[in-house]
Amino acid sequence: MTQTTEQARTCDTNPWYQAARTTAIVGAVFSAIFTVLLVVNLVGSGIIGPWRENKLAAMKVQVQKDSTNQELLAEIRQLDLKTRRDRFWRLEFADKATHMLLVSIIVLVVAGKLAGGMAKEPPRPQPVVERGEWQVREAKQARRAVAGGLAVVAVGMLLLAMTQWVSFVQGDDGGSPYASAEEKHGQWHRFRGPGGAGVSAYTNVPTSWNGKTGEGILWKTPVPLKGHNSPVVWQDRVFLSAADPNARQVLCFDGKSGRLLWTGDVPTVPPASGEKFEIMEDTGYAACTVATDGRRVYAIFPTGDVAGFDFNGRRLWHKSLGRPDSAYGYASSLETYEKFVLIQYDQGDGKEGKSRFFALDGLTGQVAWETKRQLPSTWTTPIVVDVAGKPQLITVANPFVVSYNPADGKELWRADCVGGDLAPSPIYAGGLVFAVQPYAQMVAIKPTGQGDVTKTHVAWKAEDGIPDICSPVSDGTYVYLLDSEGLITCYKVEDGKKVYEHELKEQCRASPSVVGDKLYILTLKGVMHIVQAGPEYKELGKCELGEECFASPAFVDGRIYLRGAKNLYCIGQALAGGGSGTK
Repeated sequence: MTQTTEQARTCDTNPWYQAARTTAIVGAVFSAIFTVLLVVNLVGSGIIGPWRENKLAAMKVQVQKDSTNQELLAEIRQLDLKTRRDRFWRLEFADKATHMLLVSIIVLVVAGKLAGGMAKEPPRPQPVVERGEWQVREAKQARRAVAGGLAVVAVGMLLLAMTQWVSFVQGDDGGSPYASAEEKHGQWHRFRGPGGAGVSAYTNVPTSWNGKTGEGILWKTPVPLKGHNSPVVWQDRVFLSAADPNARQVLCFDGKSGRLLWTGDVPTVPPASGEKFEIMEDTGYAACTVATDGRRVYAIFPTGDVAGFDFNGRRLWHKSLGRPDSAYGYASSLETYEKFVLIQYDQGDGKEGKSRFFALDGLTGQVAWETKRQLPSTWTTPIVVDVAGKPQLITVANPFVVSYNPADGKELWRADCVGGDLAPSPIYAGGLVFAVQPYAQMVAIKPTGQGDVTKTHVAWKAEDGIPDICSPVSDGTYVYLLDSEGLITCYKVEDGKKVYEHELKEQCRASPSVVGDKLYILTLKGVMHIVQAGPEYKELGKCELGEECFASPAFVDGRIYLRGAKNLYCIGQALAGGGSGTK
């Protein structure tokens, strides 16, 4: 008998060899299965997706000719829903199937090497095995192989079953695809919080900390890339954007520990001309604050690239609005309204027809409505506020304060009352809209008119202590202004009477905030001045962070989030859970 024959007989009776060989065969079979599934999925994506999209485009052209055809509109909505569901399901399926294919290949390679190594072992004396005993052993090995194969199938089915189904009807809470206005009120979902007002919904906010000693600092985490935008907070997730000349990212941190949970990359569409993109250092590559609707988070960058992510860091869509024509670099932050992402995209000199206001569908990134604006570049951020039970979208750009219906972009009213390069964003308080023209004036407007309200609804104007960068803040009775040199000026909301002014003699870039009966003012050096709100200046405390701060703080239940030049800070001794500090 030859050595090879003896080795073969030895392998046939070696249970470990049999198990390894069977496992390798199972791995090969499943590798083939998942390869076929991926190919089928790819072919389906290349055929079914484009077919549906072409059909949908044709139907939309048809409905433009007959906008009253409700049956066709319903069919378009259904087909659009199927198209989006299919697209996201196929992407998720491809991701899971790819992982399963990788696991199968690893099993195949490892088991194959083990079986091959055993087959090369020199023959060893084997006991004489009766035919009946050999058959029993073979049956046991066969059962083990079947059990192993079923286990692999079960694991594969489990992973596929765990595939996240993207619902276009329901949100993460099982009911709504976006957070309600009441939910947003208790979060810090955009630049300067709800309504962009800079007013905290909670009063149990820290009043003492020290960045040098660590007193009152719950955690401190380095931010990998630069950015001047402010923190946005939803429950225990803190969002920032960051960028440099080569990368644009959305960052998500754990609000409890400060751990960086995920980083989402936003691609950049290069300009057709191929010219190099440069921007002022003071503005930076990540000046715009992100926004969330409580289900997804959205970011826009000075390159004109905007993207949406789910809370697990998966990029849902990306859209390029084109490189904006902006002298200092685009810096308007985002706002959300119901399912829309709202973008004030003013650029150029206002005479070239470049400026637009976009409302994008938060689920898909598609344009829901678009309004042309004959207005020049601006660096203000829009706000959505409730006026007598109806929402208004307030925007400021030279020379107008303009209000729109956020549901469809139709103009409600406008006032010709501001000018120049505009940076401070508007606020709504005490029944009035406040808009700032840097160095010149603040205008208080009653937002209850229609059409041109310049001569009828401007309540009052103020000319002292007008800021150039920082946005105003109000407690409803007084409105407070802060200029970049640290001058604080207080006016009465009711009639615009100047109440006081006080010089901090420190530079400031962050906008002031109101927390209960206190005013929080953050300087460029990272010093927070806590001041008594009211008709006179009374400093209650001063807290040093020890790091430069350009961004405005975020206030939530028992916590303050501050973005320094290099780090993200959480200030607070413990995380409150029930919102007991709500006003």
